[in-house]
Amino acid sequence: MSSESSHPATWPVERLLAECDVRRQRRSGPGGQHRNKVETAVVVTHRPTGLKGDASETRSQERNRQNAVRRLRTELAVHVRTAPGDEVSELWRKRCTGGKIDVSTEHDDFPALLAEALDVLEACDDRLPDAAEFLGCSASQIVKFLKSASEAFALLNARRAAKGLHPLG
Repeated sequence: MSSESSHPATWPVERLLAECDVRRQRRSGPGGQHRNKVETAVVVTHRPTGLKGDASETRSQERNRQNAVRRLRTELAVHVRTAPGDEVSELWRKRCTGGKIDVSTEHDDFPALLAEALDVLEACDDRLPDAAEFLGCSASQIVKFLKSASEAFALLNARRAAKGLHPLG
């Protein structure tokens, strides 16, 4: 592995938003008159990549902004690769104890952990045993973790297929 680099999915909100356009808009759907009169929907677009996160499920613009940022971070985790560090991050050590990865897909830590796992897999040429050894967990834990992000899992299997590797089950 190489020296540690910073993945945009791990950045503090302020730093990430400095590279983003934030647009508020009206959306139709549940919520009645309030939803139709007030711009509570939020779309956050990362300018360097064009990736977006959006949210409109609540009547709170601030809550929708938080959800849109979390979704953008997940998109960045799935689609942006950076070189992993020489060892796992402090966050990974904290969330992977006893060989088990413990984080909900809705938690703010999820995108950073997903990015780290995918970066390590790419650095290991998508060989699951090598990535599992580096990350300090079992191959089945990585598969279970990646399955919780179906788009990431599908992209990884497509990469593996292109290299002649068996798909992960």
